[in-house]
Amino acid sequence: MKLQKISEIQPSLPFTEFDFQQKYLVSFKQSELGRIHAQLPLKELAEKLALVFPKKHPQGKKHLFSPEGEVALMFLKSYTGLSDDGLVEMLNGSIHMQMFCGVLIDPQSPIKNGKIISAIRNRLARHLDIKELQAALYDKWAQKLADKDLCLTDATCYESHLRYPTDVKLLWESCVWLHSLLLTTCKKLGERKPRNKYADIDRARLTYAKQRKHTHRATQKIRRRLLKLLSKLVCQWNSLCRQYSTSICLNAEQSKRIATVKEVRRQQQDLMDGKKVTHRIVSVDRPYLRPIVRGKENKRVEFGAKVNNIQIDGISFIEHHSYEAFNEGVRLKKCIEYQEKLTGVRVKRVGADTIYANNENRKFCTDNGLVTCFARKGPKPKEEDIDLHTTRRIIGNLRATVMEGSFGNQKQHYGVGRIAARNQFSEALLLFFGIHMANAATLAARELAKEEALKEKKTA
Repeated sequence: MKLQKISEIQPSLPFTEFDFQQKYLVSFKQSELGRIHAQLPLKELAEKLALVFPKKHPQGKKHLFSPEGEVALMFLKSYTGLSDDGLVEMLNGSIHMQMFCGVLIDPQSPIKNGKIISAIRNRLARHLDIKELQAALYDKWAQKLADKDLCLTDATCYESHLRYPTDVKLLWESCVWLHSLLLTTCKKLGERKPRNKYADIDRARLTYAKQRKHTHRATQKIRRRLLKLLSKLVCQWNSLCRQYSTSICLNAEQSKRIATVKEVRRQQQDLMDGKKVTHRIVSVDRPYLRPIVRGKENKRVEFGAKVNNIQIDGISFIEHHSYEAFNEGVRLKKCIEYQEKLTGVRVKRVGADTIYANNENRKFCTDNGLVTCFARKGPKPKEEDIDLHTTRRIIGNLRATVMEGSFGNQKQHYGVGRIAARNQFSEALLLFFGIHMANAATLAARELAKEEALKEKKTA
């Protein structure tokens, strides 16, 4: 066989740009991303968020993404788990990801600014209505779901991405930020920087941080010094504001941060005095976070959003979420009501953890003829219905395996294990898209399994 140089090979078939695009479209539909895309009602979700999308770009430019494309981009971020810059870089080089978002990017003029994703996310997050969007998702998936009369419910904590907070770290972060603001403001006003023990306490804190083990006495000593320094900085800032009330101009973020720092000082002072503190702040950057005590063996306290989910045939929906610690045991009735409203089917079976098995919930389930997996109170009956016993056991196993497994799948693969967000609205949005991206991937895998089963049946 005669060898030819590549440059000497002449094409025998005239391929056009359209031909290549069609081939890519076919390959996209057969890929995992394409199968997931087919499960998402992007048009309906975009219509629910119609008021959020600006009709015209602020600079008069044409929008790069359509409303459906912006929604798809949020799903894609949960799918990849990348940062904004990393997602933009991958989007530029992947034709399948571009098709997922409904765009075709010119290789000679790629997207260079990763802030476009954060701008879209912040715009959508402010108007996120979880219940309304979940109704649109369910309408798309309703025909594919079975066992709509079975309600599985459980709560979990989707942690935020932050270092483990301590009182010493919190006080020092507050001192550093307020001291920096004081120096910057004094320099602008031409004032001498106020005197304080910042440098001395900084050295003491560094010495404390370098120690491998901290005694209770050493920790209390550095806490008292940091609290005293923070109180001094707050007094100096208040004095400066009174003197230059018309000259000092702060933006909204700085004003909010000052209020947070003052609240941290008040709470820490109450703790030092032995008082009980409610709504305790654990982060200066994210003051909306609260310590959530879950009582787990490996992680006693978690920091993030606590979410109460319901599950229909392995597909999770958010029933309630909050950054405050709440008792999910009192929400069983609301879970059942929400599922019945969502599906239009009366719930007959309920699977829930032991925390839901209080007397009020037991009475509610008994009065409404609901079969539960709750352990019976009192002595075991002599003659128990075998079918009822089997049903209870199956419901309990489903809750312990399918539902708990879905939590692990979401956190491990869809970016909700440690959510990196700057505010509570963006965090809620990333949480919503992460959970439902996991749902779409589950449905896509089921469709693929059905197709392969049909192929095997035909060939057999």
